[in-house]
Amino acid sequence: MGWATIRTALTAVNGTTLVGLGLAVLCGTRIRRGPGGILIAEGYRRKMPPATCFTVGSVIITRRTADWLLHESRAGLLAHESRHAGQYAVFGPLFWPVYWACCGYSWAMTGTAGTRNAFERHAGLALGGYREAPLRPGLRRLKR
Repeated sequence: MGWATIRTALTAVNGTTLVGLGLAVLCGTRIRRGPGGILIAEGYRRKMPPATCFTVGSVIITRRTADWLLHESRAGLLAHESRHAGQYAVFGPLFWPVYWACCGYSWAMTGTAGTRNAFERHAGLALGGYREAPLRPGLRRLKR
């Protein structure tokens, strides 16, 4: 049994995929099967979050089409979002408060929610469209 199968089973059992599917249905997206047990909810139209894609459980929710996400030129983005599904498998519903705490830490350190966020770093900053950001000026002075 491979990691994709285990990840899919864990996110189903811990309820995070059900939350992702519920959100996708409530927002009027169309759900398609993706690779490795991932589901892709295409056509998300809400303003928040502003990202092109985000993941809840084993559901990648995107403003674009599934074909757009599955295009070979976006293999890195798909891998990034799939890693988030793996994080949901490990953390379950605790993903949300821990992820947001990491966003807060990153924001406090750099002014961006992703640069110092351990979840985004593990998923691959550049693959997810994030850029490295320096420490805030006051923190750089303290570091010296």
